[in-house]
Amino acid sequence: MTNAVGPRAVFGVIVPSTNTVVEHDYWAARIPGVTYRAGSMHIAHPSMDSDHDFQALLAQIRTSLGAAVRDVLTAEPDRMVMGMSAETFWGGVAGNAAFEQRLRERTGLPVTTGASSCRAALHALGCRRIAVFSPYQPVADREVKRFFAEAGFDVLAVSGLRCPSALDIARVGPPRIREMVLELDDPSVEAIVQVGTNLSFVSQADALESELGKPVVAINTATLWHALREHGLDDRITGAGRLLREC
Repeated sequence: MTNAVGPRAVFGVIVPSTNTVVEHDYWAARIPGVTYRAGSMHIAHPSMDSDHDFQALLAQIRTSLGAAVRDVLTAEPDRMVMGMSAETFWGGVAGNAAFEQRLRERTGLPVTTGASSCRAALHALGCRRIAVFSPYQPVADREVKRFFAEAGFDVLAVSGLRCPSALDIARVGPPRIREMVLELDDPSVEAIVQVGTNLSFVSQADALESELGKPVVAINTATLWHALREHGLDDRITGAGRLLREC
């Protein structure tokens, strides 16, 4: 038994201090016997209103990641889950692999990242031709596109909401997100992927899947799915999309 409230698994979850969505989405899935210990990366300056500001935000994440991981490790988790996504796409497939390797060496634990989770999810769903949207600036969207292209997917479109700050990501409502998804949808697109973990999209993605007749992958769904399946947990969850319901 891992502990009384998490006898099946304790996942360490690393989130920016501005993020209010990841933990909500994981707890909302109500996975029995699985609990989460969040570590927070301090974001003193949340502006991401330009490519320059976005890169400065990433610098804050890189500086504060070590302390967040240190704190989470005191709870003796079974796996590290990255509840932030941009950094995991940076540098393409090789950059993601290097990030995961550094984290495994630092923690001695298996690692789930947003980039690897989305790649695994798309393979599980049998989708190759994709469209992607984010809350990011162009500098980050280029890295997202690079990762998926290097991973072997046909990236038909990438579009960003251009949120002015990390806090504003969580303030984007369903109407604007729906508008973005419909702009990206096309008969040639086999799946739509959302990145940016502070964007609330899990339940809306589930509804849009039914409407569009194709997978719509929310990154918080993908990371939770990946962590569960890699940990040998086969729980099937409704209301969070086909991935957690069927795969």
